[in-house]
Amino acid sequence: MLLQQGEKLLFIGDSITDCDRQRPDGEGLFGALGKGYVSIVDAFLQAVYPELGIRVVNMGVSGNTVVNLQERWEQDVSARKPDWLSIMIGTNDVWRQYDTPFIKEWHVYADRYEATLRELVGRTKAQVGRIVLMTPFYLESNKDDAMRRTMDEYGAIVKKVAEEEGTLFVDTQAAFDRVLKELYAATLAWDRVHPTQAGHVVLARAFLNAVVFDWNKA
Repeated sequence: MLLQQGEKLLFIGDSITDCDRQRPDGEGLFGALGKGYVSIVDAFLQAVYPELGIRVVNMGVSGNTVVNLQERWEQDVSARKPDWLSIMIGTNDVWRQYDTPFIKEWHVYADRYEATLRELVGRTKAQVGRIVLMTPFYLESNKDDAMRRTMDEYGAIVKKVAEEEGTLFVDTQAAFDRVLKELYAATLAWDRVHPTQAGHVVLARAFLNAVVFDWNKA
């Protein structure tokens, strides 16, 4: 596995990452990592690689866009000095264009999304060991659905930034699409956005595969 002894792994994102994590620090006792994929990743790391002592921190904030991340980056990322950083953002950047179409100032369009994400990665990659970029997703099997098309566009931006900036890349939409061949979308997320526990397992598995987690380790 790519994660090494004693490293700190920080996750940042929106409500899908947040999942009722502890404030302000996003780590500690009593479910501090929340109820989503971050806590599942932590559980697998502790159970399978206890000797590594990986420290996991959750700095997701519900409702955030990439612009909100930029506003809190110094305090919630740089000052915490992680060895690894995972970024999954974009859901609200897209969603606000559809659920509040007339409030334009809430929208983060593709050009600003790409520029902001690229700026955050560019200024941070020298400060951390590795960065993982995870795409936003929309749990809709119909790829011609308007919001699904836009979400795929933003996912393509994440892939391009990952390739050009040399980060690890997780295609969460592809991971969900495999499951959606068998399950109706509402089975994994009633609103097509906030996953059930099974959906969070899909996210955790996709992340762990990217960091070369050994599923057969004794």
